[in-house]
Amino acid sequence: MDRLAEDDFVVVDDFISEKMYSQIMDFFHTMEEEDKLKKAGIGAQEDFQVRAEIRGDFIYWLDEDRDQELTPFFGMMDELSQNLKRFCYLSLSGSEFHIAKYPAGSFYHRHLDQFHERTNRQITVLIYLNKGWKKGNGGELVIYKDGKEIMVEPIAKRLLLFKSDVIEHEVLTTHVPRYSLTGWLLHQPAGIGYLLG
Repeated sequence: MDRLAEDDFVVVDDFISEKMYSQIMDFFHTMEEEDKLKKAGIGAQEDFQVRAEIRGDFIYWLDEDRDQELTPFFGMMDELSQNLKRFCYLSLSGSEFHIAKYPAGSFYHRHLDQFHERTNRQITVLIYLNKGWKKGNGGELVIYKDGKEIMVEPIAKRLLLFKSDVIEHEVLTTHVPRYSLTGWLLHQPAGIGYLLG
């Protein structure tokens, strides 16, 4: 919590257990097999558009009531949100999450996780799911801060938290399929993430 408050981002390795990792990946593969992942876009509501030259991932928006296979994950996110409210004095009152797959050759250009029309995303939550990732596989996330470029490797069970309206970042081209569970801890209003890319 101190590192997030001071640096605007923090990386935590082995954030989730092997059991939770398996639960998430089992769910992920089921959604892939059922063709539930859809091409992601940019912009909110009326400004939403699919732009393959900007981002190339496929996503599935999660719903806590519907996707009960991930109940332990949602419980962990509730605990995380409570700790952020307590120790970082953040006004958080909701969340939105999706699973994301970047096929080989895809990327996401430099951006902020904040819309002009909707500024309620406060903290970005990224959990990487790539077992056996090694240098050369690509798909690293680059954080741009204070004139520096900080590389975060998408290693399985690694957590990356950052301030959504402060940290510009991009996903470099991946050379193998890249998996993550991504979301945002929100200040109201919440609940319209399913309409977005």
